[in-house]
Amino acid sequence: MQADSSDAEPSLSATLFVPATNERALEKLATLSPDAVIYDLEDAVAPDRKGEARERLRDHFRVHRTAPFHRVVRINPLRGPHGTEDMLAAVACLPDAILLPKVEQPSDILTLAEALSSISNAAAFRIWAMIETPRGMMNLSAVAELGRAPAARLSALVAGTNDLVAMSGMAPGPDRANIIPFLAQMVMAARAGGLSVLDGVFNDIANGDGLSSECGQAAALGFDGKTLIHPAQIEAARAAFTPSGQEQDRARQIVDAFADPVNSGKAVIKVDGQMVEHLHRDAALRLLRRAYRRESASQGDK
Repeated sequence: MQADSSDAEPSLSATLFVPATNERALEKLATLSPDAVIYDLEDAVAPDRKGEARERLRDHFRVHRTAPFHRVVRINPLRGPHGTEDMLAAVACLPDAILLPKVEQPSDILTLAEALSSISNAAAFRIWAMIETPRGMMNLSAVAELGRAPAARLSALVAGTNDLVAMSGMAPGPDRANIIPFLAQMVMAARAGGLSVLDGVFNDIANGDGLSSECGQAAALGFDGKTLIHPAQIEAARAAFTPSGQEQDRARQIVDAFADPVNSGKAVIKVDGQMVEHLHRDAALRLLRRAYRRESASQGDK
């Protein structure tokens, strides 16, 4: 059994933030192999450098018209002083998606979607929503439901854990125990809306063991990937979100068993002594699709 290559969603396991003002970091992207890059015009750019960031972003995309990874531009909120100019600069760059920060209600997404629909060369753009405020969490279900409305363009949620912790007054605690309920809620909302969902960043760049542990936790929670702040974090994220050979073998066993004519029409079958249902087959297919995307992305790096 082979994974279904028709699954069009890209692998997003290692998604790297890069400040649009950092020329050295932008040029270094040619030597790196993340699954996606978020070019940041928002938090990583000082207010007095927003114009410079937009110009540098346009110059970078003008030189690098294509890339082997998914490209996303994080703009400032449209309701603020820089949002509209950021959006126009992003559209001119022709990325795969625009990341809207501090999304708090469905109208935030719909306003951006409507603005994009009025721009002729923005027809294919998708929208990613960053959930990073208490109000955004309270309205998360309504926001995620837009994933079922094609006109809304919403395709992914991104957890803004730094802002969420700061604005809520919580402390993350050991193993992020205090915020696990909110992370799990994001995953559930994403699945209900048919969206991809990415975990927040890990701030301690020098702590490789801590990064690996948090990536593994995110994968276990059901996230599709991890947002990163340094190239050194790419491999740990990829490793955590790549199904192991043993997991893939088990998934193929389940899928093949249901495909066997002997089991035609059965709702429950036995595989290696364990009872499995169609829901297990569906989960096995999703795992194999993830493995296929990861393999395809790795081949593209070569």
